[in-house]
Amino acid sequence: MKIVSMSFLIFLLSLGIIAQVKITENTVKLGDNQTEAGATIGDISWLAGDWVGTGLGGVSEERWSKPNGGIMVGTFRLIIDGKPIFYEMAWLMEHKGSLVLRLKHFSPVLVGWGEKDKTVDFPFVDRSGDKMRFSGLTFERVGASKLNIYLAIELKDGSVKEEVFKMERTKERQKYLPLLHENK
Repeated sequence: MKIVSMSFLIFLLSLGIIAQVKITENTVKLGDNQTEAGATIGDISWLAGDWVGTGLGGVSEERWSKPNGGIMVGTFRLIIDGKPIFYEMAWLMEHKGSLVLRLKHFSPVLVGWGEKDKTVDFPFVDRSGDKMRFSGLTFERVGASKLNIYLAIELKDGSVKEEVFKMERTKERQKYLPLLHENK
């Protein structure tokens, strides 16, 4: 039986079905010749709503619309010392039987980063328990009111670090208000 199980595992790996590559402790990317796992926007609809927490050395706010037409629209802002550092517009959408997360970044005065007709794309890799894993980014639902977001960030020297965003649904927002409005 062990030989059959091992042979099946090797067969699946050869097809690229479970050949994702670990980037950091909590992020993965698609392996060579691996295709995105099947998913619909309904699989991540629990993300809809307002979230606030910490990450990147400041207060992070994220808002996601309810799914409509196979897409969820999101916004993000990072506040440090009471001042906006950057914004994101995000689209979580169904794409070729799977999902893709597409982002555009903006400066505090809404000047876009990167080329105007390009997005930063995170193809869906797989589900693992309460984690929805995209290439380089993982959303982890922690109960009904908490969310961890793990992001693989490539540094200038080529190394990769994992940034963790610890988020809570907006009803928990009160404890972050002093940080959002602090002016130093």
